[in-house]
Amino acid sequence: MTQIYKILSVLLEYPRQDLLDNWSELETIIADMPDLNAQDKSKLNDFIGWASQLSLTEFQAKYVDDFDMTAENSLYLTYHLFDEQDRDRGPALIELAELYKSTGFEIGDGELPDYLPLILEYVSTMDDTQSARAFLNQTTQAMDIIASNLEKNTSPYAPLLRVVEHQGQLAEIAA
Repeated sequence: MTQIYKILSVLLEYPRQDLLDNWSELETIIADMPDLNAQDKSKLNDFIGWASQLSLTEFQAKYVDDFDMTAENSLYLTYHLFDEQDRDRGPALIELAELYKSTGFEIGDGELPDYLPLILEYVSTMDDTQSARAFLNQTTQAMDIIASNLEKNTSPYAPLLRVVEHQGQLAEIAA
């Protein structure tokens, strides 16, 4: 089930040509996920349907417009949890980076550990689905903020954030 986190990570990452070249493979993987509910599958497929109609340049422009030009939509989760000048943000980033390091997960050069696609990539490497969901559940507050902001602008990315949020909430249901 942790495969859903890898898919979400890829869909929320800055678009590259290899993503556009593999839409049908992603749709097949999503269709074959027995633990993913129909509503979340629909959200993912709707996003793929929308994105597959765009050129790479159009897709990248939409990504930049939605995430890089609007701070309220930032995919850096601590941005939404701490004030910009909050001294607790730095230690939170260090703690997250140390967690990754302790599990052997490597962060790419220059990337902050609270970047949502990176968090989803990390969660996708976890062996235990329940632990993955519990880890992701800690992001629910930031996820709701970002999704709500994206929904205000009718961004096609908003449903992806709701899928992430839903996957984290499944940990509470199972507990």
